[in-house]
Amino acid sequence: MNLKYSNSVLINLIIVSITPFLIWGPFFPDLIVSLSALFFLFYVFKNKEFHLFNNKPLIIFFIFCIYCVLLSVFIAEDTMLSFESSLFYFRIGVFSCLVWYLIDKDKSILIFFYYALVLCFSVLVIDGYTQYFTGVNLTGFKISGIRVSSFFGDELIMGSYLSRFFPLLFALFLIKKKQKYEIYFIGVLFILVDLLIFMSGERSAFFFLNLSTLFIIILIKEYQKFRLITFIIGIICVVILSLNSSKLNERMFKGPAEDMGLIKSSKEAVIFSKVHDSLIRTAYNMFEDKPLFGHGPKMFRVICADEKYATGISPCMTHPHNFYVQLLAETGIIGFLFLFSVLIYVILTALRQFKSIIFKQKKPLTDYQVCLLASILITVWPLTPNGNFFNNWLMVAYSLPIGFYLQSVYSKKAIK
Repeated sequence: MNLKYSNSVLINLIIVSITPFLIWGPFFPDLIVSLSALFFLFYVFKNKEFHLFNNKPLIIFFIFCIYCVLLSVFIAEDTMLSFESSLFYFRIGVFSCLVWYLIDKDKSILIFFYYALVLCFSVLVIDGYTQYFTGVNLTGFKISGIRVSSFFGDELIMGSYLSRFFPLLFALFLIKKKQKYEIYFIGVLFILVDLLIFMSGERSAFFFLNLSTLFIIILIKEYQKFRLITFIIGIICVVILSLNSSKLNERMFKGPAEDMGLIKSSKEAVIFSKVHDSLIRTAYNMFEDKPLFGHGPKMFRVICADEKYATGISPCMTHPHNFYVQLLAETGIIGFLFLFSVLIYVILTALRQFKSIIFKQKKPLTDYQVCLLASILITVWPLTPNGNFFNNWLMVAYSLPIGFYLQSVYSKKAIK
């Protein structure tokens, strides 16, 4: 047996195992990310391969990490608590670079990731639909109201998982050699996933699915009609389900529309919902008090109860449920510009791609890269509620596609 090849396969399997482990919680994925990042750093320093970190996105990211650590030391009210978010945040960039490195070394990891995602999506579809129709999933967990959660249990993030990894699955599907039966299977899987995300009751996840899908359909060529047809069928299924489920319709469409004043109601228009409105306004008040540097990473949960900032019915939680206002409150305008610059990059790159399609010029991105860029788009999209920017589970979820994208754009051995 080739020991070197066996080690490569083992490493690939460990990294790929992150995708199923994310279904059971953040502990094991974060452990894998942290340990693999440390080992990769050791490898880079031992072999003096510093060129692996020599690209603008990673350099900018590491500067952001250093900035956050300095805020924890000099600005944060509780330094040790703030360190929990800032001190080892750099591991995201190192892990993304490791994914890039592993793809360069052994392209078989792409196939591993593809089948791992297909398996995870298939299992969630089977379990999710079982839970929706019977009220109990395969492990005996009862449905929470109308919201399907599958193996995620009380953590209602199944839709987030599916929507965040859907563009990556589609990207890997595009570059894989496929049999005809596999194309039909993936088509059915896509339709079932579209509907399942709606059944999860996660409004942001459903929006992200639609946003990434439209982004991909507009900017790709191969399998464009395939995704368009599956998407239309999925939307038809969503409409039928919403017409037959007043509770889902209220949660996913009517309720949010009334809250935001998009349709007539007796309610006062708010940002997303009354709770989100309260959190966002509180975070903005914190930003106005310290606009340049903010209050320090993870400090929203400490300061939000202060009468000086608290606004609305629910001003205080662990985070304000929006990346941009969280960064404004905790890292100021300087930290905010880091994330905003990524959004600008995604928009400008997409516009160049769209221009090349309109004027029939050479496209700056391949279809594979467009799908990966869609993964980044839904991470940096500003106009929806989302989780904690420094959350371990989310950190792993968005660092994976970034590693794939960096490899496809900056590597000499890029997958196109």
